[in-house]
Amino acid sequence: MTLLINIDVPDVEAATAFYTAAFALTVGRRFGRDVVELLGWPAPVYLLTKQAGTVGAGQDSRRYVRHWTPVHLDVVVDDVDAAVTRALAAGAVLEAPARDAPYGRIAMLADPFGHGFCLLAFSAKGYDALLDSNT
Repeated sequence: MTLLINIDVPDVEAATAFYTAAFALTVGRRFGRDVVELLGWPAPVYLLTKQAGTVGAGQDSRRYVRHWTPVHLDVVVDDVDAAVTRALAAGAVLEAPARDAPYGRIAMLADPFGHGFCLLAFSAKGYDALLDSNT
């Protein structure tokens, strides 16, 4: 199996600028004007132009303001604070500043299109540290 990440955006050029600046991803291929493949993560990212108001999942209309979804990206980085600075400079919105957690350091942000993501640097134990706290 292979994992692909697809992110709906209203403006593929603005999204390409954000994701390449925030995460140092590079453009792999362009599929016409409406789809861009970004490389640099373990899974390729496809930015898909989908206009606000069009039908998304189910009967819900796409909207590009901050919204809640049960699926989000956790971007694992070496230095959360440096990654937050870079993401903010690219246009991200900080929702929860970096904080230490048993499993590492985490910050919560949103991209300019309303999609939430976390920046995460694991401690030596990573999520196994949560096992220690449950015993």
